Amino acid sequence: MKVVMNKKEIKELYQNKRKNLSPKELNSISEKICQLLFQQFNFENKILSVFLPIEKEKEINTYLILNKALSIESLVVVPKMNEEKTSLKHYLFEKESELEINTFGIPEIKKGKLIAADRLDFVIVPLFVSDKKGHRVGYGKGFYDRFLKKCRTNCIFIGISHFNSFETIDDLHQGDVKLHYLICPDKVYRFPVFDEK
Repeated sequence: MKVVMNKKEIKELYQNKRKNLSPKELNSISEKICQLLFQQFNFENKILSVFLPIEKEKEINTYLILNKALSIESLVVVPKMNEEKTSLKHYLFEKESELEINTFGIPEIKKGKLIAADRLDFVIVPLFVSDKKGHRVGYGKGFYDRFLKKCRTNCIFIGISHFNSFETIDDLHQGDVKLHYLICPDKVYRFPVFDEK
């Protein structure tokens, strides 16, 4: 029987699933996703946006992705929130000492070189879960949907998920931006080409 839930219900379900992960399980998931990501995509000499993890939310350890990308001479940028405008700007990552934790527990660059959204080649996108068409459930504020619409048409959006599962989302809306790919611990999913940005 297909269970249809709204984004709030899905978010709560997967927040609880994350809470039950042990540090060892989370580390294994993070390593598998990093490995699959670099098997699937060539980031060498590309500009890659990598979100940094909120530790209290047991997000995937994206420092593994960031460090591996730097080792192959990718340019890595990390997002910085403007809470008032519910928008994201991206800054070039150069060293970890540039980071500070914001009020949401997100590591951000204090100040640095701003990189425009339309220069990015790839974006690693946070989520709780996706449906089978690439619609994602995030934290619900729309930061990423607004940001992804500013990226150029050939930029690749890659979601990363703790769990090999999909949900049917009841409350999709026109402003939602779909993913091109989803990386789960044991599989890479590619979604159909889409026109809306």
